[in-house]
Amino acid sequence: MRIRIVDAFTDRPFSGNPAGVVLLERGGFPEDGWLQQVAAEVNLAETAFAHPLASGTGADWALRWFTPVTEVDLCGHATLATAHVLRGTGAATGGVRFATRSGVLSATPGADGSITMDFPTAPLSPVGVPATVGAALGAEPLSAHDTGPHCGDLLLELADEATVRSVAPDFAAIGRLSHRGVIVTAPAADRRRGYDYVSRFFGPAVGIDEDPVTGSAHTALAPFWSPRMGREELTGLQVSARTGLVRTGLRGERTLLTGEAVTVVDGELLPGW
Repeated sequence: MRIRIVDAFTDRPFSGNPAGVVLLERGGFPEDGWLQQVAAEVNLAETAFAHPLASGTGADWALRWFTPVTEVDLCGHATLATAHVLRGTGAATGGVRFATRSGVLSATPGADGSITMDFPTAPLSPVGVPATVGAALGAEPLSAHDTGPHCGDLLLELADEATVRSVAPDFAAIGRLSHRGVIVTAPAADRRRGYDYVSRFFGPAVGIDEDPVTGSAHTALAPFWSPRMGREELTGLQVSARTGLVRTGLRGERTLLTGEAVTVVDGELLPGW
């Protein structure tokens, strides 16, 4: 059984967000314990498992995502990585539809080598800033929003790009919040550099202290920033140590996420495990 590691939301290796990708035979997923063990062994933010579906089911492939400790409802970078592998192996020659815990998600290749994914837009709800979060981040947020059931994150607006870059969170305190993770964001200091806003993502509650590039978070960042900037099409830079660019297109209840990907490892899971 082949397993690949793909760097997503980047056009060069060793940047962006690495994801494991395992393509399975038709017929269903192995038992959950095995999927979780493989994801723990790979030990990346997410490992994606996909198998082909019969025609007439409304989707082409079934897709699930696991962190090293749990299954998640929505993952952008591992979906991009899976679409990249399907295209590279010839298992999919055009667009592909994935059946997931968050409904059917599509991925469409572009002429420039990018892939555009169609995801549900996160329904943002303003909430009070949790009393402990300023101390946990070392920075006081300007506003806070809940991102709804698919993402389950807390979106925090910070003062500026420099503040986002300098945050050094207390991961234990962040992990005690009642959300999957915390997104921090601010407008770009200089949009002439090719991006409109910056972000970082912290998810210690699901085994990811800091995620390098979080596609699902951009389904919340797009509806947060697009109305403020008066444009449906934006580019976000996630300023983790690896960094990565996500182009977003707000389409009402759907958000388009566009990026590139690079395969860096192509190996084999040995039989018998």
